[in-house]
Order: sequence, then C-alpha cells, then structure tokens
Amino acid sequence: MPEELSPLIAATAQWLTGAYPASGGALANVLCEMQARQAVTVAAWLRYPTPMDAALVGMAGPGGSARLDWITGADGVQGGDPDSSAWRSWVDEVVASWAACLLTDPELAGRAVAAVVAGEHATGAPPAEFRRLVTPDENDRRAAALLRHPDLVGPVAALHHAQLRDRLEQGPARAA
Repeated sequence: MPEELSPLIAATAQWLTGAYPASGGALANVLCEMQARQAVTVAAWLRYPTPMDAALVGMAGPGGSARLDWITGADGVQGGDPDSSAWRSWVDEVVASWAACLLTDPELAGRAVAAVVAGEHATGAPPAEFRRLVTPDENDRRAAALLRHPDLVGPVAALHHAQLRDRLEQGPARAA
C-alpha cells in the first residue's frame, strides 16, 4: 500500500466503523474493521490510481468527514476537543461513499477488486487479500451487519455511486 494513502485509508475506515459499528464483541469489532479497511483500500486505490494521484492527495488532504457526519447525524457529537477528532480531516468522502457501495454490492465489489489488482497499487498483491470484502462468510456478515446494510449506508453510498460506476467503466489506469 502506498504510504501516501495510509492516513486516508486508516481515517476513512475508522469513520465507517464508527458510523456503522460492529455488534457482538471484540471478534466482531475486528471482523468489521477488516471489512471496512478492505473496502476503503479498494476504493482509495480506485480513486487515486497512480502514485502521482496518491502523492497529491497526501499533500492537499482529502477533505474531511464534515458532510458525512452531517448525513449520518453525527455532526456535533465529537465533543469540543479538536485534538481528539483531528483524524477526521483525513477522511475522504468519495472513498467512504465508494467503500459503502462495495460493501453493499458484491458484484460491484468483485469488479472493483479486479480493477485494482490490475492497477499500479496492487503490484504483487493477491486477490485473496480482499476476501472478506468480496466473499464474506457468515461471521463477517454478522459482525458487519450495519456496515453492509444497504438501507443504513444508502445515503453515504448514494453520494458518489455514479462516479464509482464511471471509474470502473474507465479502467484502473486513468487518473482522477
């Protein structure tokens, strides 16, 4: 994974699991986080397909979670300490939206994984790395019931769904 995208992937996955938490204990939390991280990684690699794209977002920053927080009703819930929520500035709205699309649409997830495996970021990465995203088992589904629920994540997924479909039609090599 390119280092430039690491903060964006971590923050966006954290936002998703905070907005749509796991239920069922520590193992469920880990399984939910793994699915969110896989979906966010695929979405980030699609959104920023070249090293130059990744470097640019690393310099400029992705934009933050303000609109996502507003859509999910979490705006103002973080409290008054700006240091405790500084990570939110690294959340990428488009990547979160695309990840939500991938988590709720297995066919789209399969196409997206195939696209990133053919791209520059996944050099040498086996497709099995994204198994929990593409072929979740019953434990994965149960752990991420909220994260994979189309009605619950629908408002976030709808933000940039058409743009994701366009990107998959273009192929992985085109710049954002």
